[in-house]
Amino acid sequence: MTLKIYNTLSRTKEIFEPFDPPTVKMYVCGPTVYDLSHLGHARTYIAFDIIRRYLEFLGYSVIYVVNITDVEDKIIRRARERGVSPFEIAEEYTKEYFNDIEALKIKKADINPRVTEHIEDIIEVVQGLINKGYAYVADGDVYFDVLKFSDYGKLSHQSLEELKAGARVDISEKKKHPADFALWKKSKEGEPSWNSPWGPGRPGWHIECSVMSMRYLGEQLDIHGGGQDLIFPHHENEIAQSEAYTGKKPFAKYWMHTGLVMVRGERMGKSLGNFVTIKELLEKFDAEAIRFFVLSTHYRSPVDFTWERVEQASSSLERLYNTIENIEVALRESDINYAYRLEGLDLELYQNLIRSEKKFFDAMNDDFNTPVAVSALFEMSSNVNNYLKNSNKPNAALLSRAFNFFMDAGEIFGLFYRFRIKREDKEEYNLLEKLVTLIVDIRNEARKRKDWETADKIREQLKELGIFLEDTKDKTIWKIKRRPTSH
Repeated sequence: MTLKIYNTLSRTKEIFEPFDPPTVKMYVCGPTVYDLSHLGHARTYIAFDIIRRYLEFLGYSVIYVVNITDVEDKIIRRARERGVSPFEIAEEYTKEYFNDIEALKIKKADINPRVTEHIEDIIEVVQGLINKGYAYVADGDVYFDVLKFSDYGKLSHQSLEELKAGARVDISEKKKHPADFALWKKSKEGEPSWNSPWGPGRPGWHIECSVMSMRYLGEQLDIHGGGQDLIFPHHENEIAQSEAYTGKKPFAKYWMHTGLVMVRGERMGKSLGNFVTIKELLEKFDAEAIRFFVLSTHYRSPVDFTWERVEQASSSLERLYNTIENIEVALRESDINYAYRLEGLDLELYQNLIRSEKKFFDAMNDDFNTPVAVSALFEMSSNVNNYLKNSNKPNAALLSRAFNFFMDAGEIFGLFYRFRIKREDKEEYNLLEKLVTLIVDIRNEARKRKDWETADKIREQLKELGIFLEDTKDKTIWKIKRRPTSH
């Protein structure tokens, strides 16, 4: 299977070939910590979490770096509003960010470098750009001279004149060209500052990511990612300053960008006041429902947010959970067929399993096409449920294969955690299974004695723990269900 990734730089899907396989060096622009993270941030972090997980599933060794911007204009403004130091604001919201990441079941980055811990590294690179003739000092500020970098605009696919016409650039008489951007900012009264060869100041926004990524991943990255809104000016400027510093070495081989989260046709953002924080989402829905909402749209496409759509994602995920529960119960309770010869319903299910597995992995290898991969899961779900409904003696090997397929998908998507315990920690799951079976046996003894009060009490208390009982003519079947919260 060949993995293809859409590269913003070339605007085409390219075969994924890292510089030094099986290592993959991956950098994603992290938060500016001045406020709570919202769904727009979650969309990007979940998308790249899934990309990382899939690369690891394929056998790559991913070194994953996500930075923390802990000194910046927004942080300074928020500190003034609250009457505290910018460092207090940064520390408060850095902790909140990490809490959100953990709550969303996003795997921790290998390194989360902070800007304030890399000031000396930044100063060294800025001085290097001055020495190479790509940057100039102007009254304590240091600017990158875009006219000196001939490839400027190659990521956003615009000329300097086009960028100048519609650009988000800071206007300053100190600049040689309107698109020149700050590498170092002269300090203003009351702002955090560090000593430098050009006087007290602090880093510009763009230089931070170049320096920290090169510090931990080297001069050339395999994947550089972030939201679509970072293509210009942030990532464009990163390319210019990084490649100017390293002698035109390609800074990143693959540039990947997530689509925007939209609310009633407008981009979700704090400036528009139309955002919903991750914390607010988690008060109404569990992490897996939010993840499922995100991965149901291709990572490069815009996604429209409504509470109803997250509710729908939660309900859809519940259908998959029910299927996995049905498989689990069948393997535990049914009269299982261990025949090696496949025919009839068994052969039909086997063929459907092969098709669904192929569809899933073909989709993931096609630029991480999670919506198509999800559709493969639902096809598998439908086929398995029909099989269990019509088969008098289900085949254990086929059910185990279906179960393992869902678990592989769960590892890649960050879903089905309760079931994955069974595969990842069999001892813990076996203990749970024995305890539940013991409690069910005690309840059945109470029912035989017609002690309905005790039997009902056990049923209700198990239900509160997410364990649901189903009394049939011959036995009691139990299921451990996902308990989603809802809006």
